[in-house]
Amino acid sequence: MDSDLFSRRRAERFAQLLDEANGGRRHHVRSRADEELAALVAVSRRLTADRPDVEVDTEFRTGLRAMLVATAEREGVTAPAKTGVRGSLLPAITGRRARARGAILVGVAAGAIALSGISAASENAVPGDALYGMKRSTERAQLALASSDISRGQLFLDFARTRLDEAATVHDDRLGFSAVLDDMDADTRQGVRLLTTVAAQRSDPAALDAVDTFLGGQRRAVSGLLDRSDHADRDRTRRSLALLDAAGRRADALREAIACGLPAPAASDALGPAPTTCPGDR
Repeated sequence: MDSDLFSRRRAERFAQLLDEANGGRRHHVRSRADEELAALVAVSRRLTADRPDVEVDTEFRTGLRAMLVATAEREGVTAPAKTGVRGSLLPAITGRRARARGAILVGVAAGAIALSGISAASENAVPGDALYGMKRSTERAQLALASSDISRGQLFLDFARTRLDEAATVHDDRLGFSAVLDDMDADTRQGVRLLTTVAAQRSDPAALDAVDTFLGGQRRAVSGLLDRSDHADRDRTRRSLALLDAAGRRADALREAIACGLPAPAASDALGPAPTTCPGDR
């Protein structure tokens, strides 16, 4: 199957074939790709007729719906809030373009649902496992579906906790241990930066509560890694602890700046906005 399967022309023809397969009017146009597309139509009909016995949790359904609605809106398709996705994605666009876009959205949804079982099976995968790549891909999908910078920031901090759990499973592999802590620190920076940025932009310290909660538990857990006998691993662990300390100082400084009415800081670094000192503290 060549790489231009979902070019506009093929997508439109695929939509026509789906129409015909579902009892719609016949289209007298024929395409060189019909034989290839017919195989996909057959798969679509089998998926519709024999739905897999898979439990999909509410969070996944909500995230998938948000993704489809966002895609539809980006493509210029309206989706009224009261009617839901079914029946509301396509009426705003008529003709071949609507059917083509609808076919693509159906394909995205079917693919996501098909992968959801593999995603669930990968939740406990650790570096070196066959499903670890799927686990990380699922995390990236969660970030893509997040509705706000606060949600994305919290997700990054959750992933940093996950990396810490993984570090305990690779304690006999120095390179693997260091690599997992590198990823953990990267997730920590991303999460802290997003949350501190929101706090500074809104002049509201509420977003910093998630940072404080994360730091409290994460410091204790990372400190537990210092019991490792290897000197190099202890040095690497101390660098992660130093990052957590820096994040705590940044959150505290932002709280103070917001409390004394300073404007959003112009300077920024890997941990987000870098506030100046309140006038009374100078």
